[in-house]
Amino acid sequence: MGSASEEDYWVIDEWRAAHRAVLNTFQAILHKRARGRDIIVAQRHKRKRTVFDKLARQQRMNLSRMDDVAGCRLIFRTIEELHEFRESFHNARFRHKRRNDVDKYNYIASPKPTGYRGIHDVYEYDVNSAVGKRLTGLYVEIQYRTRVQHSWSTANEVIGHVTENEPKFGRGDKKIEHAMALSSEILARAHEGMFGPFPELDNRDLVEQFLTLDKEIGLLRMLRGLNTSDLFETKNKNTILIFKDGEPVEAQAYRDAPDALRALFQLENNHPEWDIVLVRAETGDEVRLAFKNYFSDARDFIKLVDIGCTKLTKTKKISDVWKPRLLKKPPPSKGPASRRKWWEGR
Repeated sequence: MGSASEEDYWVIDEWRAAHRAVLNTFQAILHKRARGRDIIVAQRHKRKRTVFDKLARQQRMNLSRMDDVAGCRLIFRTIEELHEFRESFHNARFRHKRRNDVDKYNYIASPKPTGYRGIHDVYEYDVNSAVGKRLTGLYVEIQYRTRVQHSWSTANEVIGHVTENEPKFGRGDKKIEHAMALSSEILARAHEGMFGPFPELDNRDLVEQFLTLDKEIGLLRMLRGLNTSDLFETKNKNTILIFKDGEPVEAQAYRDAPDALRALFQLENNHPEWDIVLVRAETGDEVRLAFKNYFSDARDFIKLVDIGCTKLTKTKKISDVWKPRLLKKPPPSKGPASRRKWWEGR
């Protein structure tokens, strides 16, 4: 695959912009159905660099077949609440069509080898209005996760931000990928009474394998050392998150979605070296909760893994199983480049 031309960039920008109305429609529907319940609803446009990466990774992929350019994310307290909401949404009376079979993207029932657990549905937009008719056929992806599953996915994304590894895509250090898959099994068993990608392991062997591997690679130590003090408060619902190498995340909030989208494209064109994403949620707190990976926040994951190891081995505390080594030098709190340098020389 050759380098992208100016026309390529323009086509991708136009394609992403076309999904704005579709995304807003589905978020409004989901918010209405989630009202009065403890469910986090958020949305995001796929980042430009992620679009290019997916086109490069999947040779048969093209923009018209990419079903996650626009996405809504729902985060639930429990598995039961997730399934109840999803079943109800499947029975909703609207013209939009679900494209997938009910179990096709059910990674709770059949976790991915990487350890990813969650459920995806892909809907095809369909309306009668003259304005919306031109958008008929565009796709939107809906992700369903519990808070436990979300904590694992967040940590996985954070690893991709602060190291050269991408366990989400099976790229980089295989030991990190294996440790994250083992941690997913721990979370599934200890907190949700389910199995993950290693159902054949007994509890003690599972925990021992994870802690032995983590002692070798220092994964939890690295995640514990990240800066999670970035504060973000806004009454505006559309937020651009900006990542500049060596600096904390920067947030720009906009009241109106068209203004946010125009600002997003301008920033991407002016600063292709930055990592930029447009997200939407009701409050700043919900932005942080739904997109913790962008704030390098893996605290929930660390806490749940610690509790899970203790629970599965029936010890009083995690140090009964493994006592972590003290760091001679903690990882730097700012900048993915400096954290990567620390990781490589740890």
